[in-house]
Amino acid sequence: MRWWPAMAALALAVLGSAPVRAQMPAVRDGQLIVDGKPFLILGGELGNSSASSRSWLAPAWPRLRAMHLNTVLAPVSWELIEPVEGRYDFASVDGLVEDARAHGLRLGLLWFGAWKNSMSTYVPAWVKRDARRFPRALAADGTPQEILSAFAPATRDADARAFAALMAHLRQIDGETHTVILVQVENEIGFLPDAREHGPVADAAFARYPGSEEAFTAEAYARYTEAVAAAGKRAYPLPMYVNGAQGRPGRKPGDYPAGGPLVHLLVPWKRNAPSIDFLAPDIYFPNFGEIARRYALPGNPVFVPEANNAGDPRAAANAFFVFGALKGIGFSPFSIDSIDAPGAARTAALYAMLDGMMPVIVRAQAQGRIAGFAPAVTFDGAVDAAPQTVTLGDHVFTVGFIDPWTAATAQVPAEHGGMILWMGGDDYLVAGTGITVTVAPAKGGGRSGLEQVDEGRFEDGRFVALRRLNGDQTHQGRHVRLPPDAIGVQRVRLYRY
Repeated sequence: MRWWPAMAALALAVLGSAPVRAQMPAVRDGQLIVDGKPFLILGGELGNSSASSRSWLAPAWPRLRAMHLNTVLAPVSWELIEPVEGRYDFASVDGLVEDARAHGLRLGLLWFGAWKNSMSTYVPAWVKRDARRFPRALAADGTPQEILSAFAPATRDADARAFAALMAHLRQIDGETHTVILVQVENEIGFLPDAREHGPVADAAFARYPGSEEAFTAEAYARYTEAVAAAGKRAYPLPMYVNGAQGRPGRKPGDYPAGGPLVHLLVPWKRNAPSIDFLAPDIYFPNFGEIARRYALPGNPVFVPEANNAGDPRAAANAFFVFGALKGIGFSPFSIDSIDAPGAARTAALYAMLDGMMPVIVRAQAQGRIAGFAPAVTFDGAVDAAPQTVTLGDHVFTVGFIDPWTAATAQVPAEHGGMILWMGGDDYLVAGTGITVTVAPAKGGGRSGLEQVDEGRFEDGRFVALRRLNGDQTHQGRHVRLPPDAIGVQRVRLYRY
């Protein structure tokens, strides 16, 4: 077992004993930059306990690589790296980095510090057993919760020291390679079962606060998170984010984790936690697009670190919406290591295509030459499969989600979606599954026609044509069609007549 004294680990950051390559991962102009280039996270998040055992996780790495992931999101828990106060064991972290690197994968580390899913179950035993030094939050009725108080300086400082030691260690072992490209600080912060925590310190602070209970909670959590994140960035300044557990419609704070990094609390979070680069939604509800769109705000690039469990047939449509409609930086289904065979096949097809297209996607995002499409779905699961339109260049595109050549009973429109990229002039790329695209002039008379349509694939950012589509495949020049039983991409050149 490798033990690292706390002060020595922190000194690594101060003394700079390990070099850091100039091209650090960063969030810049709404894009994630890795090795000096814009990067899209084609991710998958491990189950909460999967990374606690290197041997247990070992068989999963080849499967993850075969699915064409480029990034694995993996928890790192406080209790494993600091089982004794002030002495650090980074064996679990070293194993993650070594195994990811060996399989050509990047990592996003999830710091399970004071809170994970609101609760404090991943803290070390020496924290759990010392309620005087590390007090618990109280519910309104005075019942102690399995939740550490956000108003305890000793808890905040111990959490920050452990996180800073982790970041200093990452700088030492990965400062030149950048296997780890970003870090999540805490996990789904928020208070339950009330809108705010209670107790002598919290109650006294709220008595002086002029706002609502939930805004009070958000500011308290954001200030705490800022202390942790800032300590980590001083050691090794990787991009950092926080993730929010979404609430069901009509529920009040405390029915969902109150005060977490939710979009209606973005202002207090941004104001009180400037070291956090962006807020990210965890989305397990049917209205994926509605929730994701709320986070597409200036200065807050869209990353979905937890999407509905791996294998969800809607994953492709949701990913196209994130990258195309919202110009997002990443998409990551949860529990990727437990995905079934059909889900793994769908993920592999989706990520293989997106990986090959990454250079053209990130360029189109930066230039505003990309659009994404997926049917609108309500929280109750109602699907609006009406066609959607967008203007790119000199043409208006109408995207339908009902395939004209497939029996209605065999279709699930909510699983259909895609992207259109304008490559300049009359040249476009259409990617997706289960969509049919018609085209008209954006202005002026006449009609838009299909000069040529090539089905193909991308290799290292370059389109390779496999066959020319005409006749039946384009309905005699009437539309571009991507069938619902596959994920594909077609290169389209238009003309006017």
